[in-house]
Amino acid sequence: MKPKIFIDGEAGTTGLQIKTRLEGRADLDFIRLSDADRKDSGKRAEALNQCDLAILCLPDDAAREAVALVRHPRVRVLDASSAHRVKPEWVYGLAEMSAEQPRRIAEARWVTNPGCYPTGVILLLRPLLQRGLLAQDYPVSVQAVSGYTGGGKSLIEAFESKSNPKQTPYTAYGLKLEHKHVEEMRVHSGLGHRPIFTPSYGRYRQGIVLQIPLQLWTLGKPVTGGDLHAALAAYYRDSTYVRVVPKQELDAVDTLEPEILNGSNNVNLYVFANDKYRQAVLAAVYDNLGKGASGAAVQNMNLMLGLSETGNLDLSKKVAHR
Repeated sequence: MKPKIFIDGEAGTTGLQIKTRLEGRADLDFIRLSDADRKDSGKRAEALNQCDLAILCLPDDAAREAVALVRHPRVRVLDASSAHRVKPEWVYGLAEMSAEQPRRIAEARWVTNPGCYPTGVILLLRPLLQRGLLAQDYPVSVQAVSGYTGGGKSLIEAFESKSNPKQTPYTAYGLKLEHKHVEEMRVHSGLGHRPIFTPSYGRYRQGIVLQIPLQLWTLGKPVTGGDLHAALAAYYRDSTYVRVVPKQELDAVDTLEPEILNGSNNVNLYVFANDKYRQAVLAAVYDNLGKGASGAAVQNMNLMLGLSETGNLDLSKKVAHR
């Protein structure tokens, strides 16, 4: 029998992207509710307990409520909200974070999809911390800009309103240093302290540029940009979706454009360094709606159901690598 999938919150941004990626999948069955039934907790509970895998594309509180409605022990849950991302009983759904993670995702009943910003932070920092190139107590700062779709439904409506679209070219936020992604970054990177995180939105729809500056002279040992690059390249050598941009290409990179991987499940990682000043900048570029949300969710779904991990992850006809 084909596995039955129920997307709870399929009308939201992430839910719609997941539906688009799964169009034409002959190896899956879907449970779908009408607009009226989606607002009926009884109908939702019935759907949640009839499926093999529930994918939650809901606000945090609604996701917790949906989990509480799951009674059937056969039902597995993939939660795209941030409600469970640092809960030890939930498996973190970033397959590339370790060699064991795909198996852990495949065997788990409860999987939490990563946040868009933490995805880049964890991919950049975790290998360096594990290999001792950075200490756990290094004071990390993360700067990132995302397309406005990262702000959810209200921000999307503000920018895409036909009558009075929001025109602000750039908006910095999270200025109280309480962004909900920070603890997720700390826990799954392996940092000993909360990083300083300064997020922002640009006036474009989707795509992320994320940067982590490093003062290598503070490390107390000789670490070069080449060391950082070699560690990341070795860690992701066999990865399907994470590409460490080769050193021979980096000299030609003068700018980072957030939209170059839109529609894909790919991530480009960069190491920019000036060994004369013993400084470096780690950077990641990816789609906040792809590897940062729905692409990762479909990848996790495939793993959980024992299907091809790479099935239906790319919405773009051609993915540019730079």
